[in-house]
Amino acid sequence: MTYGVGIIGAGPGVAALHVPTLARLADAFRIVHITDAGSGRAAGLAAQLGVRSSTGSDELIADPDVEVVAICSPPAEHAAQILAAVAGGARSIFCEKPVGTTVAEAEEAVEACRSAGIALIVGTNHYFDPAWGRAKHHLTASGGPVLSISVTMSLPPNTRYHDVVTELHAPAGRRPRPDLSRREVAAGVVRQLLTGLAIHDLPLVRDLAPSFEHVVFARPVAPLGYAVGFVASGIPVQLTTVMLPDGADALWRVTVSTARDRLDVTFPPAFVHAGAARIRVRSADGRDTTYAHDPRDGYVAEWRALAELLDSGMPVEYDELLDDVRYGLLLAESAAGLVEAMR
Repeated sequence: MTYGVGIIGAGPGVAALHVPTLARLADAFRIVHITDAGSGRAAGLAAQLGVRSSTGSDELIADPDVEVVAICSPPAEHAAQILAAVAGGARSIFCEKPVGTTVAEAEEAVEACRSAGIALIVGTNHYFDPAWGRAKHHLTASGGPVLSISVTMSLPPNTRYHDVVTELHAPAGRRPRPDLSRREVAAGVVRQLLTGLAIHDLPLVRDLAPSFEHVVFARPVAPLGYAVGFVASGIPVQLTTVMLPDGADALWRVTVSTARDRLDVTFPPAFVHAGAARIRVRSADGRDTTYAHDPRDGYVAEWRALAELLDSGMPVEYDELLDDVRYGLLLAESAAGLVEAMR
């Protein structure tokens, strides 16, 4: 059985990620409708695919051929669009991360899905990546307690993130670099990037260190990035990200150190279909192991997970989704508060 997908949003993530991913899953999904907020991109993308397009979300949600509402709009709109999809009788929802920008709105959105019995998947592709399951298996089998976790990103410029952190501080039409000397701007940069970028890997961190305790340090990194350290479940965690206009190739790596070894999980750059992350383990006794590369990726896996929910009627882990959101937002608010309080 195939399910009709209506996509709210027609930005680069939709064109580069979800459209080609769904094309690889033609046995389970077919795109039937795309909408945007008025940019005109939906009409162009829909014309290429031979599907319907519209402006705003009402027509798409009411479309009888739409069985899966895919919410790929800016994060501030996610919770309201989930509520609208639930009210419109959607059968299932795929929502890009995060579910909401506040705990209250995330709770309202997820509880609405729970009450209506609607399948909900949040697009945390790194969590669904087959390599992460293998990495967790290694950590369990090795028997060594986790001593530290770090997430390191060196990324090329991405206008999506640059626009998000500068649009509140610049006149329309201009996107200068944010003035990190202003504490309120620096705090906003850290908050926005943690909820829009670090959010990819925080479910992985929460897998290993589930109880957030406190932020140790937090600061913005020029020209655009952050360095944040916190403690969760007694484990030190460090998040470091920088976007450089003329830097090296993209690096996106989660490192877990135990008493026995160091495990590196290196993900492909965003918007790239290159299979799963790559896993390397360096042991205290000098062994260096690289796991076989899996051609499947997290983008396919997250949509497969939704298909399995629809086919089987398995229960949705609503509480896990809420705990992920609470963890990420608490971290972001705590880190931003520390930056704003800096002298």
